[in-house]
Amino acid sequence: MRIDAHQHFWDPARHEYPWMAGDAMDPVRRAFTPDDLRPVLRAAEIDGTILVQTVSSVAETREFLQLAAATDFIAGVVGWVDLTSAAVGDHLDELLDGPGGSRLVGIRHQVHDEADPEWLGRDDVRRGLAAVQQRGLTYDLLVRARELPAAVDVVRALPDLPFVLDHVAKPRIAAGADPEWTERMPALAAAPNVAVKLSGMVTEANWGTWTAADLRPFVERVVRWFGAERLLFGSDWPVCLLAGSYGDIVTGLDAALPAMSPSERVLLYGGNAEQVYRRSRAAG
Repeated sequence: MRIDAHQHFWDPARHEYPWMAGDAMDPVRRAFTPDDLRPVLRAAEIDGTILVQTVSSVAETREFLQLAAATDFIAGVVGWVDLTSAAVGDHLDELLDGPGGSRLVGIRHQVHDEADPEWLGRDDVRRGLAAVQQRGLTYDLLVRARELPAAVDVVRALPDLPFVLDHVAKPRIAAGADPEWTERMPALAAAPNVAVKLSGMVTEANWGTWTAADLRPFVERVVRWFGAERLLFGSDWPVCLLAGSYGDIVTGLDAALPAMSPSERVLLYGGNAEQVYRRSRAAG
């Protein structure tokens, strides 16, 4: 299967999205549903997706699980729970045992929005992550360079928990270079329990003028640091529409990648996602 390991749905009439503030977000400030994405996936020859949370809401996660159970192309859901809650294990079990619970493959929190760059090092967060691990789930890391040291510490502390780094940690692509990101990323890549999504890069570049050449220096580093066995393709649709179409994202990534063998491209465009998100759970 060819899998898009990172896409979203949302509806401003049902939830508030703090990250959607500002006029620049107007092009995507509407509901996006499976009916919007299905023809786009067909055109790009993508067979399945991983649907990722957008707000800190268990209610949204429940909605996504039910939607996944009713939607043929959603292979799994990365949802949200309060990792700091003493009852985090119970909340995970309720989701897993509820409607569509077999589609839950991972958990994510918007760590880069936390005031504390060491949020991942908190004892209550570590307990929450241990509960995620105990239930055979994956954890998506949503961090920037500021939070990378804490991310390195937590992936080392929990070597049996699979982590997936979203959006290559959002380097400052529009600036052309990000020394802090370049310095800190290799330590995270050195942890064997961390994979990375080649996703979300075009919205870190100049939305109106980016080209594959702008992405290439960052993509080449990530490929070198992580290796083909830990790379996942993700569109970040519909956020990506701020900077280009779904087709633009695929062709831009293809042009930014270093030379890869056919077998390595199979891993990037689906094989690794099947492995890291343990789709056998979703298929149940």
